[in-house]
Amino acid sequence: MDFSIASVLLLDGITNGAIYALLGLAIVLVFAVTRVIFIPQGEFVAYGALTLAILQTGAIPGTVWLLVILAGVAALMNSWAAWQRLHQFSAAAKALLRTLVVPVAIAAITAWAAPRQFPLLVQALLSVCIVTAFGPLMYRVVYQSLADASTLVLLIVSVGVHFAMTGLGLLFFGAEGFRNPSFWDQRFQLGAVNVNGQAIIICTASLALIVLLWQFFERTLFGKALRATAINRLGARLMGISTHTAGSLTLAMAALIGALSGLLIGPTTTIFYDSGFLIGLKGFVAAVIGGLASYPAAAIGALFVGIVEAFSSFWASAFKEVIVFTLILPILLWRSLASGHSDDDH
Repeated sequence: MDFSIASVLLLDGITNGAIYALLGLAIVLVFAVTRVIFIPQGEFVAYGALTLAILQTGAIPGTVWLLVILAGVAALMNSWAAWQRLHQFSAAAKALLRTLVVPVAIAAITAWAAPRQFPLLVQALLSVCIVTAFGPLMYRVVYQSLADASTLVLLIVSVGVHFAMTGLGLLFFGAEGFRNPSFWDQRFQLGAVNVNGQAIIICTASLALIVLLWQFFERTLFGKALRATAINRLGARLMGISTHTAGSLTLAMAALIGALSGLLIGPTTTIFYDSGFLIGLKGFVAAVIGGLASYPAAAIGALFVGIVEAFSSFWASAFKEVIVFTLILPILLWRSLASGHSDDDH
């Protein structure tokens, strides 16, 4: 291996690590606020990339119909909860409409726009809107009633959601993989390294999104409410912060991050209906490096994972996944020895 090959591998590692950093931050965020180890994070990535791919063909993606069905179920649940609480038809109707209006509007706009072959950026925006809308609906249908369950129960439910989304992905997108067009085809020569525009977009967008997340948590009221919920759920509830609203907002942010990650990674590799699992697991490794608590450590861990993956693909391509996922073992051992043991309830 000479310097030019090492430089190319390092660039690939940083590019992939930028995606894993976003996924790792999303997993840390969801776990901190809701205590859910969010296994389906990778499915948001696959759904984002494949929804855009279907829109590119001029067809209506199946995620549109899933969004409408999920919105209908969530609306009925919210309406029934409002009726039980207030016993007023108007309150139940308002809850029904409030839940349906945004998802149905997104679905209707997408169904109208899909055959018209709008530019790539418009289709990308529609894809992000569709996948982001899944977040709060998924929290309402799956996780809200289990908010006080143990972490193990929430993990089992997350595994079930992952398998359900993977099966639906096969139904919606088929077994054939898709590769989306690049958002920027320009190439630049940087010494011995040939840098393409998509890699620049990935790194820039990832850095910008991380900065925006930091600003959100530091400067906005909603961000501070999420931080309070992550630190002490009971204390936040006593101070008037709705943990259900915090959970919905957290899942919406996770879905947004996943959708954007799918759009960024789509032009660099072929995405299949089940590709999100491996991508999400690498983000999970980064989150574990951060102890499922530290955002900076998760971001640094993601870059480390991306670089290890890139160099492993050169030295032992058949075992690169094994090498990456084996990283989690010494990290878990070190954290177990460093933090000691405590009861699950604490």
